[in-house]
Amino acid sequence: MRWQVRGRPSPQSEFRVDHAHPQARNLLARHLVRLLRRVPGCDRGLTVVCIGTDRSTGDALGPLVGQALSEEAPPGVEVLGTLDEPVHALNLDRLAPVLASREARNPVLAVDACLGEPAAVGTVTAGLGPLYPGAGVRKDLPPVGQLFVTGTVNVSGLLEYVVLQNTRLSLVVRMARVIAAGVGAAAAAVVTVPGAGSNPSLAGSSRCPPPSPTLAAGEADQPDVEAAPTG
Repeated sequence: MRWQVRGRPSPQSEFRVDHAHPQARNLLARHLVRLLRRVPGCDRGLTVVCIGTDRSTGDALGPLVGQALSEEAPPGVEVLGTLDEPVHALNLDRLAPVLASREARNPVLAVDACLGEPAAVGTVTAGLGPLYPGAGVRKDLPPVGQLFVTGTVNVSGLLEYVVLQNTRLSLVVRMARVIAAGVGAAAAAVVTVPGAGSNPSLAGSSRCPPPSPTLAAGEADQPDVEAAPTG
């Protein structure tokens, strides 16, 4: 399903990398660590909501990420949305109470496929802010998450559902592997629960700073990794 991102605190919070970059998963993980530490409760756990359906190859990005994470998730990571139990527009509203309770305790990260400009196809984007349902969804659905990761799987334009259904599965699978690896590594670096290890190359100190009341515009840290421009 195509989703729109709204309410981003600052363009500086957003990061984009081509999934074929040899260090894509590491660059994504490092930026996610920086973003996660801006959300209160990041050391207590992480809920990853992987949105999409395996009925459409392009829209299967989320369930593929969720499936990979659910099989090898670090301690403290909860995954919603897999190939067997997908999360999509028709059942997402029923998860709203669950997501609200999770957001009160720890960060919620939304993962989804999207369509974009031809030059952006194959790129992975991460940033602060929720995802909202976009074109083609005839329901008033709540925002999802405080952070997002999206993968641009094909070009936008007319007949977007047809475009999603005719997206190359090989591209979606490769992107899903990068996203799952990046999210998993970031979670292992930040979440500190009994039995959870920390990756010192990413984490430094794995404790979160004191929660701030808001994520104000312009407060985002500059990423210390190589990122493609998102404009």
